[in-house]
Formats: sequence, C-alpha cells, structure tokens
Amino acid sequence: MSKVYAVKKGRHPGIYLTWPECQQEINGYSGAVYKSFSSKSSAKKWLSGEDQDQMEDHPEQPNDSDAIYLYTDGGSRNHGNKLGQHVKQTDKAAWALLISKNGQQFTKTGGEFGATNNRMELMALRNALRILLKNRKQEEPIVATLDSHYVLDPIMKNWLNGWQRRGWKTSSGSPVANRELWQEVVKLLPQFKQLRFQWTKGHANNQGNVIVDHLLNQTMDQMEEE
Repeated sequence: MSKVYAVKKGRHPGIYLTWPECQQEINGYSGAVYKSFSSKSSAKKWLSGEDQDQMEDHPEQPNDSDAIYLYTDGGSRNHGNKLGQHVKQTDKAAWALLISKNGQQFTKTGGEFGATNNRMELMALRNALRILLKNRKQEEPIVATLDSHYVLDPIMKNWLNGWQRRGWKTSSGSPVANRELWQEVVKLLPQFKQLRFQWTKGHANNQGNVIVDHLLNQTMDQMEEE
C-alpha cells in the first residue's frame, strides 16, 4: 500500500499522497514536522491530535537497512581565503563522494586545477546524483550528509527557486557562481523521491565525512606529485 504523508508544520500543512509533494512543503522550512502513514484516516488523526500515541514530532528517518547513505565533500589548496577568491590556475582542488548501503561502499574522487572549494563541493554532489540516477536508485530512501553550507543552504532554504525567478541572480543582484552546476543539480533533485539532506561538522567524527575528506586530499597530493 502506498504511503500517505501528513505535514503538521510546513509551508501548507495537510495531507499529501506522494513524497515529492510532501517534500516541497518541508524542504527548507525551519522546524518542519511531518510523518508518513499507511492510511489517510491515521494521518488525519495525527494532524488533529487525536492519536495520542504519536505526540512526539520527529522528521521521518529511513530504516538503516533500507537507506542509501551518501557523503560528498570538496576542497582546494588556494592562496586566498576570501569567499574562494584569488584562486590561481596552478592551485589544486578536488572532490570526493561515498555511497554506502548495507556495509557495501562505492567511492569516487577527481581533481582539477584552479577551482574553488565551493565548486568542488557542488561538483561532488552533482556527480553523486548522476551516479545514483545512472544506477536507478532514485526511488530509494537516501540520506545525504554534507559539511558544506554553500551547497546545503540553497537546497534546504529554498534559495534555488528565487535564483531561477531572478534569472540566476542572488537576492543582491549578483550572478550565481557555478551556475551551470547549480542548473544541473536543479534538474537532478526532483527525480529523487526520498532524498534527505543533513549537515555534519567537517573534519569531526562522522566516519563518512572523514572518508571523503581523506579521499579528496589524497587526490590533491597525487596532483602535486605530477
């Protein structure tokens, strides 16, 4: 039986029959509260507060055995630290991704010269989404963990819609950096039915994040040896 989704706190609280519809109401909405149910009647009871057994409001989490866990990261060794500026063509940059499910892991990494850290962060996610789509994983529950607010904020805070309305300009009128990558990500995201994003502190104790950080630094080390 198909799931029914109830949004208690979101852009438009109510009952939604598909995950993409529910996702539109909660993505980027601070403190969103929602649950999935097997029937409309159960969803209505929860929304009205009649179901006392479900008073704890927590976002839905995929079961460990069901979910694909995705980690992406990017980095650069440039000579300037002001918003990714002052990057020289000889500076090394790299991205890495890790896709994990049921103990099986797939990793990929790549590098280029003269790219910003932000570009590599975004390229890592773009490449990961491409791989998942190519392997027909778009219907499966996916938890994507990133340490990049540059990538997460436009997705989770709904900035992407504003950028598109303004012809790929920010709220201040500046052209959106890495526009071609963002445009591809915008086309890829709606194809995933159960994709959730979450932030983790970089270089801390999240094992997946540590792995991708190690991979991209390995890539930059090898670039230096060439």
